[in-house]
Amino acid sequence: MQTPTLIALALYFILMLGIGLFAWKRSTDDSEGYLLGGRNLHPAVAALSAGASDMSGWLLLGLPGALYLSGLVEAWIGIGLFVGAVVNWFVVAPRLRHQTVQYGNALTIPQFLANRFPDKATTLRVVSAIIVVIFFAVYSAAGLVGGGLLFESTFIDSEVMGLSPYMAGVLLTALVVLAYTMVGGFLAVSLTDFVQGCIMVVALVVMPLVVIFGDGAANVGNALDAVDPNFLSWFGGLSAIGFLSAVAWGLGYFGQPHIIVRFMAVKEGGIPTARNIGLAWMFVALIGALGVGLAGRAHVELNGLTLENSETIFILLANTLFHPFVTGFLLAALLAAIMSTISSQLLVSSSSLTEDFYRLFLRKQASETEMVNVGRVCVALVAIAAIVIASDPESGVLSLVSNAWAGFGAAFGPLIILSLTWKRMTGAGAVAGLVVGAAVVMTWIATGLNDTTGVYEIIPGFIAAWLAIWLVSLATAKDADAAAA
Repeated sequence: MQTPTLIALALYFILMLGIGLFAWKRSTDDSEGYLLGGRNLHPAVAALSAGASDMSGWLLLGLPGALYLSGLVEAWIGIGLFVGAVVNWFVVAPRLRHQTVQYGNALTIPQFLANRFPDKATTLRVVSAIIVVIFFAVYSAAGLVGGGLLFESTFIDSEVMGLSPYMAGVLLTALVVLAYTMVGGFLAVSLTDFVQGCIMVVALVVMPLVVIFGDGAANVGNALDAVDPNFLSWFGGLSAIGFLSAVAWGLGYFGQPHIIVRFMAVKEGGIPTARNIGLAWMFVALIGALGVGLAGRAHVELNGLTLENSETIFILLANTLFHPFVTGFLLAALLAAIMSTISSQLLVSSSSLTEDFYRLFLRKQASETEMVNVGRVCVALVAIAAIVIASDPESGVLSLVSNAWAGFGAAFGPLIILSLTWKRMTGAGAVAGLVVGAAVVMTWIATGLNDTTGVYEIIPGFIAAWLAIWLVSLATAKDADAAAA
């Protein structure tokens, strides 16, 4: 790696740590400040924080890699996600912001569910917290895999302090994220997400434009046609099941705690502004990611390059097309995508462990200072678990993300939507939805049904969870009414 590239990356790391120190001075005195930034997040910060923590390294690695291999048909994943995000901002965001305050000023999703259904409070907090920690360990590992791939592609075969480039990338990414997340809490995560979201969208717009202008738009189109006449077809070789599985990614939005927690934190009255900014950012970012995958494939074909891992096309273009200092900026954009998501996931996992385990079972009278410190320890523990999972260099970013996304989407998606919109929902129904949604997804993955049937696991998981909530709530409605009376 050339010196200008290293300087650019070093400046990025320093900026992230500086934001963490700033946030430490501003909002870590109590749990509400550490976990939700005092519920006073600026709409622009909330919007880009939700977007950056949502998209992760998947936006610069997984999605371009899928487009690189299979063509425009993979764009349906992005379309499904955008539609899901629109519904999420309009249906979930305003209701969640209001009801989490209404129901006991809940600081976490498990706490909100417990306050919403007091007859099953302990069960809901424990089960949902377990699901959060398990799936976020896997999800965070996907981000660390991205950091490892970045270093492996950049340093090639040279060791870094006795470690392989892959493991050095995993550990360095984890350490920097841990530093600013543990110190600055939610405000640090949100502010760094805002900066990282700006960096990501600029990189995603610039890179495909450089390829198109450099190689020529006509040449890019001809090169992709030469790969496969259907490479630029929206439906080339796509079955009905494949289409549904792609667009079904949008179902996952309603159940992603690290995204919807931003709705809880935005300042009062700020949801409409945050929604407009967030959706505009997402639209541009997704178009850029599609451009990176397609233009990147054309560039490789036109210039006789070799790419062993399709998920590293962004890294290849950054290293071959730009001045080393600009390359550092682009690689920082990739790190931004990775780190913004990891930090959000670690903080949400920590909040579940502290508020839904430690305070609930071990120290009900714990002081605010103690809870903040315990939260920092829990951040480190979840990070260690993620490092262990990510230690396998064969781990695929897109596959890890898809599994965790489906797990959250099926377990929490129907639960969040119905708890916010259906007054007849009961605590027993909520527990049933959580358990059934998570169980169906894990069973679908463990038995290989996602591969043999071609059906993305979120589809059966989401449907099963919705039915479980509906049927159990109807069956227990009278008991719930009697208990409330």
